[in-house]
Amino acid sequence: MRSTMQDVPLSVADLVRHGTTVHGAAAVVTWTGGEPRRSSLAAVGRRAAQLAHALRDLGVTGDQRVATFQWNNQEHLESYLAVPAMGAVLHTLNIRLNPDQIAYVADHAEDHVVIVDASLLPVLTPVLPRLTTVRHVVVAGGGAEDLPAPESVPGGVQVHRYEDLLAGRPTEFDWPVVDERDAAAMCYTSGTTGDPKGVAYSHRSIWLHSMQVCMTDGLLVRPDDHVLAVVPMFHAMSWGLPYAALMVGCSLVLPDRFLQPGPLADMIAAERPTLAAAVPTVWQGLVRELADVPRDVSSLRQVVIGGAACPPALMRVFEERYGVPVLHAWGMTETSPLGTVAHPPPGSEGERRWSYRLSQGRLPASVRGRLVGPDDRPVPNDGHSVGELEVRGPWVTGRYHGDAGETGEAAAADRFHDGWLRTGDVGTLSPDGYLRLTDRSKDVIKSGGEWISSVELEGRLMAHPDVREAAVIAVPDETWGERPLAAVVLEPGATVEFAELRDFLAEHVARWQLPDWWAVVTEVPKTSVGKFDKKLIRHRHAEGELVAVRL
Repeated sequence: MRSTMQDVPLSVADLVRHGTTVHGAAAVVTWTGGEPRRSSLAAVGRRAAQLAHALRDLGVTGDQRVATFQWNNQEHLESYLAVPAMGAVLHTLNIRLNPDQIAYVADHAEDHVVIVDASLLPVLTPVLPRLTTVRHVVVAGGGAEDLPAPESVPGGVQVHRYEDLLAGRPTEFDWPVVDERDAAAMCYTSGTTGDPKGVAYSHRSIWLHSMQVCMTDGLLVRPDDHVLAVVPMFHAMSWGLPYAALMVGCSLVLPDRFLQPGPLADMIAAERPTLAAAVPTVWQGLVRELADVPRDVSSLRQVVIGGAACPPALMRVFEERYGVPVLHAWGMTETSPLGTVAHPPPGSEGERRWSYRLSQGRLPASVRGRLVGPDDRPVPNDGHSVGELEVRGPWVTGRYHGDAGETGEAAAADRFHDGWLRTGDVGTLSPDGYLRLTDRSKDVIKSGGEWISSVELEGRLMAHPDVREAAVIAVPDETWGERPLAAVVLEPGATVEFAELRDFLAEHVARWQLPDWWAVVTEVPKTSVGKFDKKLIRHRHAEGELVAVRL
């Protein structure tokens, strides 16, 4: 027996229709460093329709890829609406990739159009001659004087001003009906272990993921929220926040290029957001800024931290000093990105409650997780047995874009296992679904047959008042196979002996886990999405560029 329910496809177009009409009054604010630009979802919807008409005239008639090379701002949001809703595929290019990776990703995705912020032309223009499929460059912001010089644009590529393309076009568009399983948008991984890999999100996966972002066991996005989306719109679709805004009608505050701690603090004080989301390094910088120049951040009812493990000290500072609760989450580009969210179970109190909140969180109903050992066999979800996390679900990718031939098959074999995505994260799962990650599989330190968590050592070290940042890597050891090396960034003006840091750690971890090697660095290198770049630290150590002392 089949159901009697209507089979209506889940599409971004329906999100656009709903968000820009039912929730049309919701605000869209773009920070400028001066007077913010203010708009509404209704106005953004009208301009998205104009953009869709313009893209049709540029040859976007099917599922061509339209790339964006932009900050978080209104124009980028207009692309988020127009491109998928018209049946094309939005490709958010990561502006922080190196030129080789930008060229690789744009060609691999077969981008037809690139919409670029005028301020980012110095980054994109030198790469243009290497982009073999791009036929149109659309420049948003700036004036005619900001357009690329004709000699810098390869033959066959036309350059347009964004506002000129939109001017005079209809403010309504007949959004087509699409197959909900067709691609709507795509992101590429940051490429820290080889070439970036493409993940194509479907209309269906975006819809279902948006629902989870708004749910009470998700990020709790509410209609009355003012959401500060610090997480870049070119990174895992800004964690789904723009589409969640369309779904429930919350207002959006978009920081544009003003991502430094000072402007962010000013933004929060002026615009009074209620919810904000970013990686830990952003919030660590904000905490230091507020300590030096206090601002009023009391409007925040919640800060979401994901992308990397949140140091416990950072969470406690936010809550104890500023009264702002922190919500810890885990995910990755391949999971759209929402995987787990650390809401503690009802009735938990005190340190037990903190323990749940410091975990990566609980798997939602739509995402299944399991742990596998080195032999690829599942290990128990008992909260103690350690294994690599594998996940599956309706917003989890089942392959990478373009997986074909020798390279694609190798990638698939490495990252997919019997229909599950291998996350590369190592940890435990409790019987009630809480995930605790101890490390990345490539970062865990294998010493004398035991595993040492670099993430735990880093979090403990960053709780020391004289340590600003800490990254721990494995270095070869003749006796134990591998031993930890801790590279620390000290607070300005601070001086501390390595022995003191070791003794501080010894209060929290077993002595055999303490780092043998220590180094002071001026900064910990970051990836394009703000995570610690341990691959680069390991390279510097191997090349003798990282001077370390053994205790």
